Amino acid sequence: MTVAPTQPIAGPDRWRRLDSAGGGLALDLTLYAVSAVFAAVTAVTSTLPPHRAWGAVATAGYLAVALMAAGQLLLRRRQPGSPLVGDRARWAVTAVAWAGTALLPLVVQSVQRAAGRSDRAQEEVLVVEHAGERLATDGTPYLGHDAIAALPADERLLGYTPYQPGMALFGLPRAAVDVWWTDSRAWFALVTAVVLALAVVVVRRAGQPLDRPGGDLLLRGVQAATVLPVSALTLATGGDDLPVLALCLLALAYAASGRPGASGMAVGAAGALKLFAWPVAVVLLCWAVTRRAAGRFTVGALGLPLLALVPPLLVDRDALVENVLRFPLGHGLVTSPAASPFPGHLIAGALPAGRVVAAVLLVAAGAAIAVRLVRRPPRTATAAALICGYGLLAAILLMPSTRFGYLLYPLALLAWAPALAREPAARFPRLGGTDRQQGVDLEA
Repeated sequence: MTVAPTQPIAGPDRWRRLDSAGGGLALDLTLYAVSAVFAAVTAVTSTLPPHRAWGAVATAGYLAVALMAAGQLLLRRRQPGSPLVGDRARWAVTAVAWAGTALLPLVVQSVQRAAGRSDRAQEEVLVVEHAGERLATDGTPYLGHDAIAALPADERLLGYTPYQPGMALFGLPRAAVDVWWTDSRAWFALVTAVVLALAVVVVRRAGQPLDRPGGDLLLRGVQAATVLPVSALTLATGGDDLPVLALCLLALAYAASGRPGASGMAVGAAGALKLFAWPVAVVLLCWAVTRRAAGRFTVGALGLPLLALVPPLLVDRDALVENVLRFPLGHGLVTSPAASPFPGHLIAGALPAGRVVAAVLLVAAGAAIAVRLVRRPPRTATAAALICGYGLLAAILLMPSTRFGYLLYPLALLAWAPALAREPAARFPRLGGTDRQQGVDLEA
């Protein structure tokens, strides 16, 4: 079933109704106020020093932008046409929010760490920087099995680099000089900002105006990737997931503009950093198939991750396998400490043969998504984003070992989906009879 591209789609309409109160300002105020409470609770109760440090700074940042949003809401009631209450002003407040709740805590912790504080970064920051050092000196970011076994027992976990080879590039600045701005989080933030800005430009060029009745849907997607506490906290304390997420959002933006080649390059770059991008690549491949553009998409989506694997494969194949396959599958010298209390983890720990039960549920969820992709492949970027979001949410909830911070992927993808709903007429022929019509499929 298709609808004309000028008509709204049911899913985004529901978002617009939710976002319509006060031209989006009511939801802004709610987001910032609830986030301030989350940050304050984190500052007081977290057992992780970097998280407490983030909460102490971010609480003030969220309170400041909450006051700004409250002021905008009051001004809107008196002067509805004021430029201070439109979407451009809301974008400006969102930028202030990201600066105060993610970038400022990141800089503070990086400076303190450079001054000697060893409790101002999560373990993944150290892992990425060590990987960058090894890449610069040895040509591979990975330590082999014997080298990890030779480390003291309490250091073996940090000896593993459970990322794709491209992630080590963020550790290269620290390998060159040890100052605060070579902290890998600073480079995570820079790449995230550039990629998200490009994604916004791509979506805008696909036809979404900046000021629109009921609020800016694209702004919500950006807020989810930047100022939502799970995103801001992750960037300030660890950060490696944010550039991966930003590249996936860019890939979906290119899909919305009908550019499968560029979409493949973006998601391929994400896949060269972390495995979390690979499910997104599979879904987008199904979208590309409906556009008869699978070849153009696959060049980047598969080519970039494979190209990134070549140097470590040539230098030390066993080290690559030990880090990228054995450790994530639970067959390394140590196991991952990830253990957020999601259903999969609780089932694995509480039931007889719990890990088997959790694994069966996870496989069943994956099979259901695979059937959906085969029977009804996504024909729009919106449908692809929704499948990615719900699929990753199911996987995160059902995996026996996972992290709370991984929720930033499904939350951002689901918030990004409505902004992609208004797509231009197809530039490529689609499979199927009525799908050749110029329109947007009602997939979601």
